[in-house]
Amino acid sequence: MKLKRVVVTGLGALTPIGNNLEEYWNGLVNGVSGAAPITHFDASLFKTRFACEVKNFEVTDFINRKDARKMDKFTQYAMVAAEEAIKDANVDLEKINKDRVGVIWGAGIGGLETFQNEVLNLAANDLNPRFNPFFIPKMIADIAPGYISIQYGFRGPNFTTVSACASSANAIIDAFNYIRLGKADMFVTGGSEAAVTMAGIGGFNAMHALSTRNDDPTTASRPFDQNRDGFVLGEGAGALILEEYEHAIARGAKIYAEVGGGGMSADAHHITAPHPDGLGAKNVMLNCLDDAGLKPEDVDAINVHGTSTPLGDIAETKAIKHVFGDHAYTMNINSTKSMTGHLLGAAGAIEAIASIMSIVKGIVPPTINHSTQDEVIDNKLNLTLNKPQKRDVKIAMSNTFGFGGHNACVLFKKMD
Repeated sequence: MKLKRVVVTGLGALTPIGNNLEEYWNGLVNGVSGAAPITHFDASLFKTRFACEVKNFEVTDFINRKDARKMDKFTQYAMVAAEEAIKDANVDLEKINKDRVGVIWGAGIGGLETFQNEVLNLAANDLNPRFNPFFIPKMIADIAPGYISIQYGFRGPNFTTVSACASSANAIIDAFNYIRLGKADMFVTGGSEAAVTMAGIGGFNAMHALSTRNDDPTTASRPFDQNRDGFVLGEGAGALILEEYEHAIARGAKIYAEVGGGGMSADAHHITAPHPDGLGAKNVMLNCLDDAGLKPEDVDAINVHGTSTPLGDIAETKAIKHVFGDHAYTMNINSTKSMTGHLLGAAGAIEAIASIMSIVKGIVPPTINHSTQDEVIDNKLNLTLNKPQKRDVKIAMSNTFGFGGHNACVLFKKMD
């Protein structure tokens, strides 16, 4: 069976550094930090009092108040990003076969704020078991693609991928595979997360996973820097329209890039810590290259997982050197989490968008906030430090790894 080609025809972004695709991209190339003191709740008693929140966002600008009240914030974010991507793809909803359009969406946690608030309400009412009737529909991680499909009438495959921080990259890979196997013509895919809550910050603080640089939050996310002390929690959503190539050509769609391949692997090592030698990261990049039928030296740029944790950044750079050998020194390596923070289940989506835009614009966004070289990280690698770099990016990779040892890698190609 000959596999079909899959292309990207629409993009949507709602991020801590921009509330649409254009703003997001401008934030990336200008090295804007999305980190600031938390406004969603009083964080004064928490070890970490800052995050990368979505800013200047009013949900009723996009969704009517009655419907918005039935949605957790992660679903609201999903709806906004999906709408932008669908409009960007110029999809004529009256002409497409909606039976062959699906939604595969990633969320690592889902409705954490809804769950938190219902439990707090229960405790405040002397454990009197009275719950909001929308508690479960707001909380469950699979509700976002459900809402998207209902909004647009898409009747193709519809589900959520949950693999912690790899969730939306897994969603993209699943959508890619369904299309190239001929099971669908188009997918809305990506991911969303809204975990900047008391439970989210408190839980990650208890694990010692978050930066506590409260005196200078804008520089707290500092991948590869010797003084990194953990990741910065982010929130938002990213949406991509994946489409079968001939279907896109037939309707005259603009094409951003082609999806070249996807890889997955497991560390099989520890529930939260990466394999010290980056074994899972190495395997996932090799799997992705094999799926795409490409050689390591074909890759121009990698948007790495690069969370700004002491162990993770070291393991990933080791894996890159193992996979790419001497070519590792000629590629651009960058971590856009230095600007957006870590969007957990939405990270793979917004970082895939960053990789695609690097191909389109010929610019690799920087890894900001780097000031002190870590002696354990090879300083000959081009980590795209502090300034964007112009480059003709023909092949770009995006890495995302999650708690539980889940690894996903997606590869995008410049159209011929």
